[in-house]
Amino acid sequence: MLLYITLGTNDIESAGRFYDAVLPPLGYRRQRYSEEEIGYAADGDIRCRLWVVTPFNRRRASNGNGTMVALAAATRADVDAFHAAALAAGGFDEGGPGLRPFHESFYAAYVRDPDGNKLSAVCEEPE
Repeated sequence: MLLYITLGTNDIESAGRFYDAVLPPLGYRRQRYSEEEIGYAADGDIRCRLWVVTPFNRRRASNGNGTMVALAAATRADVDAFHAAALAAGGFDEGGPGLRPFHESFYAAYVRDPDGNKLSAVCEEPE
């Protein structure tokens, strides 16, 4: 259903370091780069699905209250690795890895990137 997602940044280099560290546990790798944007694609995907961009209107990037990108994780260990990588790369904890009350196998972690964008990694598989 989704074609791609964009997240704003005020520092493309810093954002690149963060996402380069955080996305590989979920199977995403940097595929495109310019001074205005970085594109990430899942292993085997020919299209970038997640873009980190400087705003087109050249104004300061900001995050939306209540806005979050949830990324699928194959295993709970991948969720744990995502969360650890995010914190090590300068992200902020918004809820450590663990089961959530949405259903019995909903295992998630929540972080904010250095620009304040909220991200989640979720595994819905039983242990």
